[in-house]
Amino acid sequence: MKLVKAKQVYAIVCALFLLCNIATADEINQAGWRTHVIELAKANFIHPAWGFSHSVRDYNLAKSLAEQDEVKLDDDVLFASAYLHDMAMFPGWEKHGVDHADQAAAIVDTVLNGSGFPDEKIEMVRLAIRTHMYNRDPAGPESVYLHDADALDWLGAIGIIRAFSMIEPNGGQHDSHNMVALLENYMKNVPNHVISPAGKMLAVERNAEAMNYLKQLNSETANLNSL
Repeated sequence: MKLVKAKQVYAIVCALFLLCNIATADEINQAGWRTHVIELAKANFIHPAWGFSHSVRDYNLAKSLAEQDEVKLDDDVLFASAYLHDMAMFPGWEKHGVDHADQAAAIVDTVLNGSGFPDEKIEMVRLAIRTHMYNRDPAGPESVYLHDADALDWLGAIGIIRAFSMIEPNGGQHDSHNMVALLENYMKNVPNHVISPAGKMLAVERNAEAMNYLKQLNSETANLNSL
């Protein structure tokens, strides 16, 4: 009887050890591919409006909105799509004549394959990337919350910073007046495309911030005549 119990205990210990090792291996794989994605994004996605920091904001905001709405997201899919959604805006991945969202969705597997990212989730990443622009129609929770986070990053204080960061200091198409027009366009159109309940509330708040800023800017520049 004691021998049987000892064997049962031994079997349980072995099973627990195996489960712990499997969990540890999964954690290592997850840490590995995320580190790979972060390092690639930091080194290559350099732009004041849609560079690495924009990707970080999109990921964090998408998670926050989903939590407020009590919606569960696949964090692997959200992380990969948030950090790589604008990859086709940069040399080496961009393709002339192809929208950056479509191009990034088409080639994102070249970054994720062999990194430890779950192969069965790549199509979900493609979908989220393909529909991340505010004027596209996302399907699925990860797609919806990335879409909303990306849209909201054009509103409020951060939207103002992003728009004015594109001004060309030595003259060019992107001057101050064009960027004000861009902001006004986003303020008018983006909120109508935000889908999530938490996102809709934040859109109202951020639009109010931007509206107050532009009102003050107008008062200090003679209605933009001295901008």
